[in-house]
Amino acid sequence: MKTKIWLSSPHLGGNELKYVQEAFDSNWVAPLGPNVDGFEKDLELFLDENINVAALSAGTAALHLALIECDVNHGDEVICQSMTFSASANPIVYLGATPIFIDSEKDTWNMCPVALQEAIEDRIAKGKKPKAIIVVNLYGMPAKMDEILSIAAEYDIPLIEDAAESLGSKYKGKACGTFGRFGILSFNGNKIITTSGGGALVCHSKEDKDKAVFLSTQARDDAPHYQHSHIGYNYRMSNISAGIGRGQMEVLNERVEGRRRMHDFYAEICENMDGVDLFTEPSSDFYSNHWLSVITIDETKSSKTAEDLRLAFLEENIESRPIWKPMHLQPVFKDAPYYGEKVAEQLFGNSLCLPSGSNVSDEERERIAKVMVEILLNKKEYSVSR
Repeated sequence: MKTKIWLSSPHLGGNELKYVQEAFDSNWVAPLGPNVDGFEKDLELFLDENINVAALSAGTAALHLALIECDVNHGDEVICQSMTFSASANPIVYLGATPIFIDSEKDTWNMCPVALQEAIEDRIAKGKKPKAIIVVNLYGMPAKMDEILSIAAEYDIPLIEDAAESLGSKYKGKACGTFGRFGILSFNGNKIITTSGGGALVCHSKEDKDKAVFLSTQARDDAPHYQHSHIGYNYRMSNISAGIGRGQMEVLNERVEGRRRMHDFYAEICENMDGVDLFTEPSSDFYSNHWLSVITIDETKSSKTAEDLRLAFLEENIESRPIWKPMHLQPVFKDAPYYGEKVAEQLFGNSLCLPSGSNVSDEERERIAKVMVEILLNKKEYSVSR
Protein backbone atom coordinates (compact mmCIF):
# COMPACT_ATOMS: atom_id res chain seq x y z
CA MET A 1 0.00 0.00 0.00
CA LYS A 2 1.18 3.52 -0.75
CA THR A 3 2.23 5.62 2.24
CA LYS A 4 -0.56 7.79 3.58
CA ILE A 5 -0.69 11.48 2.80
CA TRP A 6 -2.35 13.15 5.76
CA LEU A 7 -4.70 16.11 5.66
CA SER A 8 -2.65 18.08 8.20
CA SER A 9 0.09 16.35 10.13
CA PRO A 10 2.43 17.73 12.82
CA HIS A 11 5.69 19.24 11.56
CA LEU A 12 8.43 19.45 14.16
CA GLY A 13 11.35 21.82 13.86
CA GLY A 14 14.06 20.08 15.85
CA ASN A 15 14.43 22.18 19.01
CA GLU A 16 11.27 20.92 20.71
CA LEU A 17 13.24 18.15 22.42
CA LYS A 18 15.71 20.67 23.86
CA TYR A 19 12.97 22.48 25.79
CA VAL A 20 11.32 19.22 26.85
CA GLN A 21 14.68 17.91 28.08
CA GLU A 22 15.16 21.08 30.12
CA ALA A 23 11.80 20.41 31.77
CA PHE A 24 12.86 16.87 32.68
CA ASP A 25 16.30 17.95 33.85
CA SER A 26 14.82 20.59 36.17
CA ASN A 27 11.88 18.36 37.23
CA TRP A 28 9.37 20.98 35.97
CA VAL A 29 6.70 18.59 34.69
CA ALA A 30 3.68 20.18 36.38
CA PRO A 31 1.27 22.68 34.78
CA LEU A 32 3.63 25.57 35.52
CA GLY A 33 7.28 26.35 34.98
CA PRO A 34 9.77 28.19 32.74
CA ASN A 35 8.47 26.72 29.48
CA VAL A 36 4.91 27.88 30.20
CA ASP A 37 6.15 31.39 30.94
CA GLY A 38 8.43 31.34 27.89
CA PHE A 39 5.76 30.00 25.54
CA GLU A 40 3.31 32.68 26.66
CA LYS A 41 5.94 35.37 26.09
CA ASP A 42 6.79 33.96 22.65
CA LEU A 43 3.11 34.15 21.67
CA GLU A 44 2.74 37.67 23.03
CA LEU A 45 5.74 38.88 21.02
CA PHE A 46 4.40 37.18 17.89
CA LEU A 47 0.85 38.53 18.17
CA ASP A 48 1.20 41.92 19.84
CA GLU A 49 3.54 42.81 22.68
CA ASN A 50 0.72 44.69 24.43
CA ILE A 51 -1.50 41.63 24.91
CA ASN A 52 -1.42 38.88 27.55
CA VAL A 53 -1.60 35.14 26.83
CA ALA A 54 -2.59 32.30 29.16
CA ALA A 55 -1.41 28.85 27.99
CA LEU A 56 -4.09 26.22 28.58
CA SER A 57 -4.82 22.56 28.00
CA ALA A 58 -6.98 23.11 24.88
CA GLY A 59 -8.57 25.77 22.71
CA THR A 60 -11.94 24.56 24.00
CA ALA A 61 -10.81 25.30 27.55
CA ALA A 62 -9.80 28.80 26.46
CA LEU A 63 -13.22 29.42 24.93
CA HIS A 64 -14.95 28.11 28.04
CA LEU A 65 -12.99 30.52 30.24
CA ALA A 66 -13.61 33.41 27.83
CA LEU A 67 -17.36 32.86 28.12
CA ILE A 68 -17.09 32.75 31.92
CA GLU A 69 -15.18 36.04 31.88
CA CYS A 70 -17.94 37.49 29.67
CA ASP A 71 -20.37 36.55 32.48
CA VAL A 72 -22.28 33.95 30.45
CA ASN A 73 -24.61 31.98 32.72
CA HIS A 74 -27.46 29.47 32.62
CA GLY A 75 -30.32 30.75 30.47
CA ASP A 76 -28.24 33.29 28.54
CA GLU A 77 -27.81 33.37 24.77
CA VAL A 78 -24.53 33.47 22.85
CA ILE A 79 -24.21 34.14 19.14
CA CYS A 80 -21.93 31.72 17.28
CA GLN A 81 -20.85 31.19 13.70
CA SER A 82 -22.59 28.13 12.28
CA MET A 83 -19.84 27.06 9.88
CA THR A 84 -17.26 25.85 12.39
CA PHE A 85 -16.05 22.86 14.38
CA SER A 86 -18.32 21.89 17.27
CA ALA A 87 -15.75 23.03 19.85
CA SER A 88 -16.72 26.62 19.02
CA ALA A 89 -20.27 25.97 20.22
CA ASN A 90 -19.98 23.29 22.90
CA PRO A 91 -18.71 25.57 25.71
CA ILE A 92 -21.86 27.66 25.35
CA VAL A 93 -23.83 24.60 26.38
CA TYR A 94 -21.36 23.78 29.18
CA LEU A 95 -22.60 26.95 30.86
CA GLY A 96 -26.28 26.21 30.32
CA ALA A 97 -26.62 28.93 27.71
CA THR A 98 -28.23 28.68 24.27
CA PRO A 99 -26.25 29.07 21.03
CA ILE A 100 -27.73 31.34 18.36
CA PHE A 101 -26.22 30.32 15.02
CA ILE A 102 -25.33 32.69 12.18
CA ASP A 103 -24.89 31.88 8.49
CA SER A 104 -21.70 32.54 6.50
CA GLU A 105 -21.10 35.17 3.83
CA LYS A 106 -19.65 34.16 0.46
CA ASP A 107 -16.37 36.10 0.51
CA THR A 108 -14.67 34.62 3.58
CA TRP A 109 -17.16 31.85 4.49
CA ASN A 110 -17.22 33.37 7.97
CA MET A 111 -19.96 35.06 10.00
CA CYS A 112 -22.29 37.16 7.86
CA PRO A 113 -22.50 40.71 9.31
CA VAL A 114 -26.00 41.20 7.86
CA ALA A 115 -27.34 38.06 9.53
CA LEU A 116 -25.48 38.97 12.73
CA GLN A 117 -27.24 42.31 13.01
CA GLU A 118 -30.59 40.73 12.18
CA ALA A 119 -30.08 38.14 14.92
CA ILE A 120 -29.10 40.68 17.58
CA GLU A 121 -32.08 42.90 16.84
CA ASP A 122 -34.48 39.95 16.82
CA ARG A 123 -33.14 38.48 20.09
CA ILE A 124 -33.38 41.91 21.77
CA ALA A 125 -36.96 42.27 20.48
CA LYS A 126 -37.68 38.90 22.06
CA GLY A 127 -36.33 40.19 25.38
CA LYS A 128 -32.98 38.38 25.35
CA LYS A 129 -29.90 40.42 24.52
CA PRO A 130 -27.01 38.06 23.64
CA LYS A 131 -24.19 37.98 26.19
CA ALA A 132 -21.35 37.37 23.69
CA ILE A 133 -20.49 36.82 20.02
CA ILE A 134 -18.13 34.05 18.84
CA VAL A 135 -16.67 34.67 15.37
CA VAL A 136 -14.41 32.05 13.75
CA ASN A 137 -11.60 32.47 11.21
CA LEU A 138 -12.46 29.43 9.13
CA TYR A 139 -9.50 27.39 7.84
CA GLY A 140 -7.24 30.36 8.60
CA MET A 141 -9.29 32.95 6.69
CA PRO A 142 -9.89 36.15 8.69
CA ALA A 143 -13.52 37.19 9.07
CA LYS A 144 -14.79 40.64 8.06
CA MET A 145 -13.61 42.02 11.37
CA ASP A 146 -14.31 45.72 10.80
CA GLU A 147 -18.00 45.10 10.17
CA ILE A 148 -18.38 42.53 12.92
CA LEU A 149 -16.53 44.64 15.50
CA SER A 150 -18.67 47.64 14.58
CA ILE A 151 -21.89 45.68 15.16
CA ALA A 152 -20.60 44.25 18.45
CA ALA A 153 -19.69 47.75 19.64
CA GLU A 154 -23.04 49.20 18.53
CA TYR A 155 -24.91 46.77 20.78
CA ASP A 156 -22.20 46.61 23.48
CA ILE A 157 -21.74 42.85 23.19
CA PRO A 158 -18.25 41.41 23.83
CA LEU A 159 -16.64 39.67 20.86
CA ILE A 160 -14.66 36.44 21.21
CA GLU A 161 -12.42 35.67 18.23
CA ASP A 162 -11.97 31.95 17.67
CA ALA A 163 -8.55 31.96 16.01
CA ALA A 164 -7.92 28.26 16.61
CA GLU A 165 -7.24 27.80 12.90
CA SER A 166 -5.69 31.19 12.13
CA LEU A 167 -2.45 31.68 14.07
CA GLY A 168 -0.24 33.59 11.63
CA SER A 169 -3.17 35.05 9.67
CA LYS A 170 -3.75 38.81 9.53
CA TYR A 171 -6.56 41.24 8.80
CA LYS A 172 -5.39 44.64 7.55
CA GLY A 173 -1.94 43.86 8.94
CA LYS A 174 -3.14 42.98 12.45
CA ALA A 175 -2.69 39.48 13.85
CA CYS A 176 -5.74 37.26 14.10
CA GLY A 177 -6.56 36.39 17.68
CA THR A 178 -6.15 39.99 18.87
CA PHE A 179 -9.39 41.60 17.67
CA GLY A 180 -12.02 40.66 20.23
CA ARG A 181 -12.12 41.08 23.98
CA PHE A 182 -10.67 37.57 23.95
CA GLY A 183 -8.92 35.45 21.34
CA ILE A 184 -8.76 31.66 21.23
CA LEU A 185 -5.76 29.67 19.96
CA SER A 186 -5.38 25.92 19.46
CA PHE A 187 -2.22 23.82 19.33
CA ASN A 188 -3.87 20.50 18.54
CA GLY A 189 -1.77 18.03 16.55
CA ASN A 190 -3.22 19.15 13.21
CA LYS A 191 -2.77 22.91 13.65
CA ILE A 192 -0.13 25.28 12.22
CA ILE A 193 2.03 24.53 15.27
CA THR A 194 1.34 21.98 17.97
CA THR A 195 2.02 21.28 21.62
CA SER A 196 0.57 17.79 20.99
CA GLY A 197 -2.59 19.11 22.62
CA GLY A 198 -3.16 22.56 24.03
CA GLY A 199 -4.53 26.04 23.52
CA ALA A 200 -4.31 29.60 24.76
CA LEU A 201 -6.50 32.48 25.78
CA VAL A 202 -5.48 35.86 24.35
CA CYS A 203 -6.38 38.75 26.69
CA HIS A 204 -6.07 42.53 26.48
CA SER A 205 -5.45 43.06 30.19
CA LYS A 206 -3.36 41.42 32.86
CA GLU A 207 -6.48 41.25 35.04
CA ASP A 208 -8.27 39.07 32.47
CA LYS A 209 -5.25 36.79 32.13
CA ASP A 210 -4.83 36.51 35.91
CA LYS A 211 -8.49 35.53 36.26
CA ALA A 212 -8.11 32.90 33.53
CA VAL A 213 -5.04 31.43 35.23
CA PHE A 214 -6.85 31.43 38.59
CA LEU A 215 -9.87 29.61 37.16
CA SER A 216 -7.69 27.19 35.18
CA THR A 217 -5.83 26.07 38.30
CA GLN A 218 -8.92 25.01 40.30
CA ALA A 219 -9.65 28.54 41.59
CA ARG A 220 -7.74 28.08 44.81
CA ASP A 221 -8.00 31.08 47.14
CA ASP A 222 -4.91 32.72 48.62
CA ALA A 223 -4.82 30.77 51.87
CA PRO A 224 -2.41 28.29 53.54
CA HIS A 225 -5.07 25.58 53.26
CA TYR A 226 -7.15 24.57 50.26
CA GLN A 227 -10.03 27.03 50.15
CA HIS A 228 -12.29 27.69 47.16
CA SER A 229 -14.78 30.54 46.71
CA HIS A 230 -15.30 29.86 42.98
CA ILE A 231 -15.69 26.82 40.77
CA GLY A 232 -12.35 26.10 39.10
CA TYR A 233 -11.02 23.90 36.31
CA ASN A 234 -7.92 21.85 35.57
CA TYR A 235 -7.13 23.74 32.36
CA ARG A 236 -3.51 24.89 32.64
CA MET A 237 -0.94 23.75 30.07
CA SER A 238 1.86 21.51 31.33
CA ASN A 239 5.48 22.66 31.28
CA ILE A 240 6.34 19.74 28.98
CA SER A 241 3.67 20.61 26.40
CA ALA A 242 4.77 24.25 26.57
CA GLY A 243 8.32 23.09 25.82
CA ILE A 244 7.11 21.57 22.57
CA GLY A 245 5.36 24.86 21.88
CA ARG A 246 8.53 26.88 22.41
CA GLY A 247 10.35 24.78 19.83
CA GLN A 248 7.41 25.16 17.44
CA MET A 249 7.38 28.95 17.82
CA GLU A 250 10.89 29.02 16.38
CA VAL A 251 9.54 27.71 13.05
CA LEU A 252 6.04 29.24 13.04
CA ASN A 253 6.71 31.66 10.18
CA GLU A 254 8.18 28.82 8.12
CA ARG A 255 5.09 26.70 8.79
CA VAL A 256 2.78 29.49 7.64
CA GLU A 257 4.81 29.90 4.45
CA GLY A 258 4.69 26.13 3.91
CA ARG A 259 0.90 26.11 4.13
CA ARG A 260 0.66 29.08 1.79
CA ARG A 261 2.89 27.27 -0.73
CA MET A 262 0.45 24.36 -0.64
CA HIS A 263 -2.33 26.83 -1.43
CA ASP A 264 -0.30 28.16 -4.39
CA PHE A 265 0.22 24.57 -5.54
CA TYR A 266 -3.55 24.03 -5.63
CA ALA A 267 -4.07 27.38 -7.35
CA GLU A 268 -1.85 26.17 -10.20
CA ILE A 269 -3.74 22.89 -10.53
CA CYS A 270 -7.22 24.48 -10.38
CA GLU A 271 -6.46 27.41 -12.67
CA ASN A 272 -8.05 25.90 -15.78
CA MET A 273 -10.63 23.62 -14.17
CA ASP A 274 -14.19 24.63 -15.02
CA GLY A 275 -16.46 24.64 -11.99
CA VAL A 276 -13.60 24.27 -9.48
CA ASP A 277 -12.85 27.21 -7.18
CA LEU A 278 -10.08 27.42 -4.61
CA PHE A 279 -11.01 29.16 -1.34
CA THR A 280 -8.77 32.22 -1.20
CA GLU A 281 -8.51 35.77 0.16
CA PRO A 282 -11.14 38.16 -1.25
CA SER A 283 -8.77 41.17 -1.15
CA SER A 284 -5.38 42.36 0.10
CA ASP A 285 -6.99 43.21 3.46
CA PHE A 286 -6.97 39.47 4.22
CA TYR A 287 -3.85 37.35 4.78
CA SER A 288 -4.64 33.72 5.47
CA ASN A 289 -2.24 31.12 6.83
CA HIS A 290 -4.24 28.67 4.66
CA TRP A 291 -4.25 26.16 7.48
CA LEU A 292 -6.36 24.00 5.19
CA SER A 293 -6.74 24.55 1.46
CA VAL A 294 -10.32 23.98 0.29
CA ILE A 295 -11.96 23.68 -3.11
CA THR A 296 -15.59 24.05 -4.09
CA ILE A 297 -16.92 22.08 -7.07
CA ASP A 298 -19.93 23.45 -8.96
CA GLU A 299 -21.84 20.36 -10.09
CA THR A 300 -23.57 22.35 -12.85
CA LYS A 301 -20.17 23.02 -14.49
CA SER A 302 -18.23 19.87 -13.60
CA SER A 303 -19.05 16.25 -14.27
CA LYS A 304 -17.57 15.29 -10.90
CA THR A 305 -18.46 16.12 -7.30
CA ALA A 306 -16.48 16.80 -4.16
CA GLU A 307 -17.44 13.31 -2.98
CA ASP A 308 -16.10 11.78 -6.21
CA LEU A 309 -12.75 13.42 -5.53
CA ARG A 310 -12.73 12.39 -1.87
CA LEU A 311 -13.33 8.75 -2.79
CA ALA A 312 -10.62 8.87 -5.47
CA PHE A 313 -8.17 10.26 -2.92
CA LEU A 314 -9.18 7.54 -0.48
CA GLU A 315 -8.31 4.82 -2.99
CA GLU A 316 -4.81 6.32 -3.26
CA ASN A 317 -4.41 6.52 0.54
CA ILE A 318 -4.65 10.32 0.50
CA GLU A 319 -6.67 11.93 3.28
CA SER A 320 -9.19 14.63 2.41
CA ARG A 321 -12.30 15.73 4.28
CA PRO A 322 -15.64 17.49 3.74
CA ILE A 323 -15.70 20.92 5.31
CA TRP A 324 -17.30 21.45 8.71
CA LYS A 325 -20.97 20.54 8.75
CA PRO A 326 -22.74 23.72 9.93
CA MET A 327 -23.76 23.66 13.56
CA HIS A 328 -27.40 24.46 12.84
CA LEU A 329 -27.58 21.21 10.84
CA GLN A 330 -26.08 19.09 13.63
CA PRO A 331 -28.53 16.80 15.46
CA VAL A 332 -27.32 18.01 18.85
CA PHE A 333 -28.20 21.62 17.96
CA LYS A 334 -31.36 20.99 15.92
CA ASP A 335 -33.50 23.19 18.18
CA ALA A 336 -31.12 26.18 18.33
CA PRO A 337 -32.17 29.42 16.60
CA TYR A 338 -30.52 30.17 13.25
CA TYR A 339 -30.26 33.37 11.22
CA GLY A 340 -29.25 33.78 7.59
CA GLU A 341 -29.75 32.12 4.25
CA LYS A 342 -28.22 28.84 3.03
CA VAL A 343 -24.64 29.87 2.24
CA ALA A 344 -23.05 27.57 4.82
CA GLU A 345 -25.33 24.71 3.84
CA GLN A 346 -24.48 25.02 0.14
CA LEU A 347 -20.75 25.23 0.84
CA PHE A 348 -20.94 22.10 2.97
CA GLY A 349 -22.49 20.13 0.13
CA ASN A 350 -19.91 21.14 -2.49
CA SER A 351 -16.54 21.65 -0.78
CA LEU A 352 -13.57 19.50 0.16
CA CYS A 353 -10.51 20.09 2.39
CA LEU A 354 -7.29 19.01 0.67
CA PRO A 355 -3.97 17.80 2.14
CA SER A 356 -2.37 21.01 3.39
CA GLY A 357 0.55 20.16 5.66
CA SER A 358 3.73 22.19 5.54
CA ASN A 359 5.66 18.91 5.31
CA VAL A 360 4.07 17.50 2.13
CA SER A 361 6.90 16.36 -0.15
CA ASP A 362 7.31 16.98 -3.89
CA GLU A 363 6.56 13.31 -4.54
CA GLU A 364 3.38 13.53 -2.48
CA ARG A 365 2.30 16.65 -4.34
CA GLU A 366 2.71 14.76 -7.60
CA ARG A 367 0.43 12.01 -6.26
CA ILE A 368 -2.18 14.58 -5.19
CA ALA A 369 -2.05 16.39 -8.53
CA LYS A 370 -2.36 13.14 -10.47
CA VAL A 371 -5.61 12.23 -8.72
CA MET A 372 -7.10 15.70 -9.11
CA VAL A 373 -6.27 15.91 -12.81
CA GLU A 374 -7.51 12.39 -13.56
CA ILE A 375 -10.81 12.95 -11.77
CA LEU A 376 -11.54 16.60 -12.57
CA LEU A 377 -9.93 16.91 -16.04
CA ASN A 378 -9.98 13.26 -17.15
CA LYS A 379 -6.28 13.45 -18.02
CA LYS A 380 -3.58 10.93 -17.22
CA GLU A 381 -0.52 13.21 -17.39
CA TYR A 382 0.18 16.39 -15.46
CA SER A 383 3.30 17.99 -14.02
CA VAL A 384 3.43 20.71 -11.38
CA SER A 385 6.16 23.26 -10.80
CA ARG A 386 8.25 22.67 -7.70
